[in-house]
Amino acid sequence: MANPDLIKSFRAESAIGARVFVKFGATDSVMTTATTANDLIVGVSEQIPAAVGQNVDVVLGGIADTVAGAAVIRGSFVTADGSGRAITAAPATGINMRIAGVAMASATAAGDIIPVYLTQGMIQGQ
Repeated sequence: MANPDLIKSFRAESAIGARVFVKFGATDSVMTTATTANDLIVGVSEQIPAAVGQNVDVVLGGIADTVAGAAVIRGSFVTADGSGRAITAAPATGINMRIAGVAMASATAAGDIIPVYLTQGMIQGQ
């Protein structure tokens, strides 16, 4: 269940799906979908998709409902897959990975909606 602390509207630099991780676009006032585990994830788009140039509401803090990109175990750190969906953050040897938050419930498959406590950070590869 979502429990957002802060939601802010931005412009969509590209088409943004519902409930996916987003990052800043070319300027401070626009957002685009996060597509790698190294993106500087800012938050999660709300439940209404946005086309280019439309407003997109972004949850910047608190707990946001997020689409899972694979099975995720509650309590796991999560990051973005290639479509901005939540996947377990598992850095490879020598590779650092950004995290977007902590899964507050488990997802059994891609497409499940799970609450994520947004808490940005980094995991260092061993």
